[in-house]
Amino acid sequence: MCLIVADRAEPGRTVAGGTARSRATVSSEARTAAAMKAFRLDDLEAERVANEGAYLQFLRERNMSVGLYALDAGEHDPQKPHNQDEVYFVVSGRASLTVGLETTQVARGSVVYVPAGVPHKFHHISEDLRVLVVFSPPEA
Repeated sequence: MCLIVADRAEPGRTVAGGTARSRATVSSEARTAAAMKAFRLDDLEAERVANEGAYLQFLRERNMSVGLYALDAGEHDPQKPHNQDEVYFVVSGRASLTVGLETTQVARGSVVYVPAGVPHKFHHISEDLRVLVVFSPPEA
């Protein structure tokens, strides 16, 4: 499964979001913009497993950080409230998520916002859970 795919489009070729611009325009814009960073979910999962941790931070920028969080079916979620706002995007799996006093079911495609400082936990994990986590500002 691919998280982000970088594709070099030929001029006039249709790409996500429209038609590719000329190489000169793209080159000019590339010099003035920050470099794109692309990741493959399979590679991130392999790196997370190799590091023997439930969480792998793979991107850290001035205003945010992004990581992959993994909990297997039946596993306990040990996390405590964070000092940063979070957005969870469930890539795969099924579980319940309690944020404060509210509980919702999450599965592939679910997106949940968790405000800074609010207690939250995944529980009743019925299928191995893989979640992209965006922290803003970056996790300390």
